[in-house]
Amino acid sequence: MLVRHVALVVEKSKVKPSEVSRVAAALQKQVTRDFAPIWEVRATVDSFTRLEDVPIGYWPVIVMDDVEDAAGYHDDEDGQPFSLVEFDRDWPLTASHEVLEMLADPFGRRMVAGQSPRKSQGRVSFLVEVCDPCEDADFGYTVNGFLVSDFYTPEYFDPAVVTGSRYSYTGAITAPRQVLKGGYLSWRDPISKHWFQLQRFSSRSRTVDLGARARGGKSRNDDDGAIVDLGIKTEGGSLRAWVDRRTNASSLAAMHAGGKAQMQGFRDVRTASERATKAKAIELRAHIRRLTKRSKA
Repeated sequence: MLVRHVALVVEKSKVKPSEVSRVAAALQKQVTRDFAPIWEVRATVDSFTRLEDVPIGYWPVIVMDDVEDAAGYHDDEDGQPFSLVEFDRDWPLTASHEVLEMLADPFGRRMVAGQSPRKSQGRVSFLVEVCDPCEDADFGYTVNGFLVSDFYTPEYFDPAVVTGSRYSYTGAITAPRQVLKGGYLSWRDPISKHWFQLQRFSSRSRTVDLGARARGGKSRNDDDGAIVDLGIKTEGGSLRAWVDRRTNASSLAAMHAGGKAQMQGFRDVRTASERATKAKAIELRAHIRRLTKRSKA
């Protein structure tokens, strides 16, 4: 099986190299233990302190202090994938999101057919973005003390609920094509050729709808969220990059807007993990000193 290589790298950011290394280790564990067996991919995630150190053939996930409206998936002049992640307190969650979606669909074009969430439409083509419907921090989990993203499984596009099926890694998604609070799902209608999204940005849905209208799209509210008409894709490049540009600000806001108690709980886990790591380092250094003293005796 082909092995994919992802580089977690810093560019113009105050994030410490030691933190990047620890996050890369957490993402490698998530990919190997949780994601790879479900999506049948093999991948490495390595950290680098600058772009010049990234070997040819790696897909960079680049952490920067300020990416303005450019966060998310992109492809370079050769059509190879890379992602931009803005540094903030919970940036490992965003990095996890980008790494998993890059591995599931490296070139941002993978689609799966299914029944549209809009009753007036029939069969449509869903864009495979494995973290978007469950991207809110409330549905994440911790690896090595870092908050990482939940992700859906291939059964997410099943036509109906099947007893015993797993629709997301944590189990937060309980039915095919379900969109959780703070998430969204994108699809293309083959008849109108328009792209649509079911968005569940909660109290921010009004802002999302106004933004859609400003771009020339249309929206309407459903009981389970807002269905937004993104229009026809006329630009070049990948589908995912095009969709990201139309959803990014609201998506990132929703992703990091988890409940205060829930987010504090995740941060407490990270603090406890860091204390345990430091204690282990102190213990190991003391043992090394004892060994070196014996060798000199």
